[in-house]
Amino acid sequence: MRNNRLLKRIFPLIALLMLLPWPVAYAFDVTGADQDAVQIEVAEPAAQPSYNVFGKAIGSVDPGELFYIDATGNIEDTVATLYLTNANELVNHYIFLMLKVGVYIENDGNWEKAYASNGELIPETILSMRNGQVSFLLPGYAKYRVAIDGGSFYAINAHDDGNLSPQLYLEVN
Repeated sequence: MRNNRLLKRIFPLIALLMLLPWPVAYAFDVTGADQDAVQIEVAEPAAQPSYNVFGKAIGSVDPGELFYIDATGNIEDTVATLYLTNANELVNHYIFLMLKVGVYIENDGNWEKAYASNGELIPETILSMRNGQVSFLLPGYAKYRVAIDGGSFYAINAHDDGNLSPQLYLEVN
């Protein structure tokens, strides 16, 4: 009789617990997506942007190539982010440094302005010491070139106590 009374008290609690919705988390892996489908190559030093810095002067940055992205084996859109990694050092030498970043796509051996996945041209983007990074969404199955199309700077000093060149890093997800 005692077991019967215990069962009558526990049964409603068990029934209630079984009827309550439980939070469920789902996770899945996308099979068929190749993590090595996107390759990055750094441009040759002779093709990279250049400029001459001297103290208390305004100057311009000559265009040049930075990185090549090969996403020909990747079906998905790719996010490419270009980082200015030494902005904290450059702020001691420049009032401003602005780099106009361009993204190009290879089409029959020629480079032309790249289009985003929505069909619009990837807009001109400025990388500066203030924003420190810029991102682009690149459609798959193509080769891209990330370049500096120009820029300008205002140097406050050009002492030899540090490197005055921007250091850039490209990450592709």
